[in-house]
Parts: sequence; structure tokens; C-alpha cells
Amino acid sequence: MQSTRQRNPALDAKIRQMALPLAPLVRLTTGEVHPVFPSTLLNFWLLTSEQCDELAHFYHQRTPSVYTTHYPCPVVWRTDATLEEKRRRIGRFIGLRGCESPVRVLTEEEIQRRVQEEKERAMEEERMSGKTRWY
Repeated sequence: MQSTRQRNPALDAKIRQMALPLAPLVRLTTGEVHPVFPSTLLNFWLLTSEQCDELAHFYHQRTPSVYTTHYPCPVVWRTDATLEEKRRRIGRFIGLRGCESPVRVLTEEEIQRRVQEEKERAMEEERMSGKTRWY
């Protein structure tokens, strides 16, 4: 009899992906690894907001210090951020791909407003250049 993983290749691929080990990051001042540092990709996705805050504090990201910028990918930490934002920042901090801040897509109205503002600015520059004479 086939297992569920054998019958569903997508599930098998996802399970293998979630089992990928993560290299631990050591604290600069002590060389220690935080106890809740995720050992696999699955453990990363299971981090709670409080655990993200603990990791950020342990690795000098929550409270800036002389060590904050000495890590490979320092981040700006906000304790009032959502869990998704905290996870994304921890992911970026530990070097996971795809954890960059999302790019905000402009709405059609915002694009139209920016185009109109640029047209008005260009028209104003044109008017002003006609008033200025160079001798």
C-alpha cells in the first residue's frame, strides 16, 4: 500500500522542504546559540511573536548596541510589528531567501495621481523657465 507522501509528490516535496536544517547563528558576545533558534525551516515557521522578540533581543537587534551592525544581515526591529513582519525580519536576519520586505504595489488611482502631479510640476517648470532671462 502506498503512503500519502508517495501518492502526493507535492506533499512529499513540501515535507522535505520543511525538514531543511538551518545553520545556527551564534551571539557575538558569548558564542552561544539561542535555545529557540529554529533548527529547521518548519521550526522557523512555527516561531511565535514572543520567540521572535527573544531572538531579536538575544542577537542585539531589538535594543541597538555596538554589536547590532556586526551581524551579517542586521535588521530594524519593531516590537509592535505583526507576527508576519517579525518572522520576515528574523528570516532576513538569519539569511533566509524570500524574507525581504514586500514591495508595495501602487493602485491605479495612486499611479494616476503621481502622473498628474508630475505633469503639473513639469508645466510649472516650463512657466518659470519662460520668465527667467539669461543675459
